[in-house]
Amino acid sequence: MPQTMDRRELRAARRADASGSGPTLAERAPARFPGATGAFALFGEVLLTGVLVAAGSLAVITLPAALAAGIRHLRRYVNAEASHARTFWQDYRRALPGGLVVGMVGAVLALVLVLDIDLAGSGALPGGPAVAVVGWTGLVACAVALLVAAGSWTPERGWRTAVRGIPSAVAGDPIGAVYLAAAAVLAGVVTWMLIPLIIAGLGCAAFAVVAVPARRGRR
Repeated sequence: MPQTMDRRELRAARRADASGSGPTLAERAPARFPGATGAFALFGEVLLTGVLVAAGSLAVITLPAALAAGIRHLRRYVNAEASHARTFWQDYRRALPGGLVVGMVGAVLALVLVLDIDLAGSGALPGGPAVAVVGWTGLVACAVALLVAAGSWTPERGWRTAVRGIPSAVAGDPIGAVYLAAAAVLAGVVTWMLIPLIIAGLGCAAFAVVAVPARRGRR
């Protein structure tokens, strides 16, 4: 680096180097996720994604479309691609038609499981504790399936292909499915503790779908 570079130019060069928008100050391999260089900025984007997903899923059955759009939004962000709110809503509108079907089926399944858990807790069913375990396990499995399908959705593939690919995706990375289950449980717990925390829970769940397949052991 030339010695004639003043402090202002050096600061500008360092900012360009850190953001990936300019030449690097030292030779090194390009960042794997150039958009995720700042932890605080990434956390803020995760929260913003949670806000967008929460807004898009106010009707409940629109949750799959909102999650799919939020996951694509975060993928663009970590890859340093254009990730404006308007691109989220564009994906949301494209994911909505098929996503409504997935949302309705998921809502019915969740309602049945919740009723089973409630009945098991009331003592009206024989073997109540076992029924409750099955119910909670079913809810977590539905949540993982939803996250996997939402992460696989693209405008080109559509929801049918995304849903059909759930078994192979889980079988191909069972540890990743466990991580997604943990993210889903965490989102549920924080929401149960304080309703507004659903924003952070949804954002973290969407980020888990982006981060889990890219973890170090899967390179």
